[in-house]
Amino acid sequence: MHVTDPRATYDAWRAEPLARDASGRPVLCRHADVVAAATDPATYSSTVSRFLQVPNGLDGAEHRAARDLLDPFFGPDRMAELEPVIARVAAEVVAALPSEVDAVLDLGARFAVRAQSAWLGWPAELEPELLGWMADNHSANRSGELVRTREVAERFDAIIRSLLDARRESPQADVTTELVRLQDAAGEPRAPHPSSRRMPGSADDSFTLSEEALVSVLRNWTGGDLGSLALCTGVVAHWLVSHPEHQDELLAADDAALDAAIDEILRIDDPFVSNRRLTTRDTAIGGQPIAAGERVVLNWTAANRDPAVFGDPDHYDPVGNAPHNLVYGIGPHVCPGRPLATLELRLLVRALLSAARLEPSEQRAERELPPLGGFSEVPVRLVRR
Repeated sequence: MHVTDPRATYDAWRAEPLARDASGRPVLCRHADVVAAATDPATYSSTVSRFLQVPNGLDGAEHRAARDLLDPFFGPDRMAELEPVIARVAAEVVAALPSEVDAVLDLGARFAVRAQSAWLGWPAELEPELLGWMADNHSANRSGELVRTREVAERFDAIIRSLLDARRESPQADVTTELVRLQDAAGEPRAPHPSSRRMPGSADDSFTLSEEALVSVLRNWTGGDLGSLALCTGVVAHWLVSHPEHQDELLAADDAALDAAIDEILRIDDPFVSNRRLTTRDTAIGGQPIAAGERVVLNWTAANRDPAVFGDPDHYDPVGNAPHNLVYGIGPHVCPGRPLATLELRLLVRALLSAARLEPSEQRAERELPPLGGFSEVPVRLVRR
């Protein structure tokens, strides 16, 4: 079944003074409005979910302290150390592909699971369970049924807790063990309070990890990123098939140019559709009032296609559009995992283009259903070099 491109709907919403979705929530679609909200956490709070979300669901000093604690895991030295590991994973995944593949499932999802597992030190035998969970999570998100989304979230939390318990019993030289030790160093690693907490005698803005916060960190780093990386892979593969003249150019590009190209492809067809915010006071967008306590949607996909900023939103201009690209967000809650996602996508695209040219399949690509973005399927044909 062919799915209509939801970007057309988002583009139409952008012309309204203030769009509202089927649930009545205000949806910000213009670039300027989304930037204004994302950079004003005092008015647009990120503490939207009733579930703990570290660090993206925190605000103010607590959010800054959590980022200070966790962002070093994505620092330049850490990414440089990880690069050969991820490059090897990418090469292995690409080498095993048949000539006809679905770039989302066969390439993106499998690479996402193996790359994330290599980074965190998770066992290879967990791959089938994680792939199954990704499929169920996407299905639950499409359904919009809270019971289903809660069930898949609890399944993933159970996986995380089992891995944390295993690292406590048998520490390894991996990121998961580092997080466990980071938590243990704060004392009371199994504190029952389901949020971050202050250490006695510490500064007001210090941040330590409760057990629930630690689970939330790993959920944030992996649960969402697995599906997101697969969707990104589908978008990039679809663009490369649709623009074959750029394949050799990107294969020859240096790292910075390839990163910029991938970011621009994702701007044109942003699979990170939206985030939510909670208004802390009465405000207005487009002359339309928004009351305090409303849940507001920041539609990144629409903002990244705003003609007021990008002209023709489908025009490919990696250098010119880079300063305004919102693929990884903006403001204090800009995506902390951007360095890792950038590294993973660069290495995967380089491995793919080094091994083969991408050509159209006889089957057509299928769009994802909201609230997801990008494609659910991108069939492509690989012509080995």
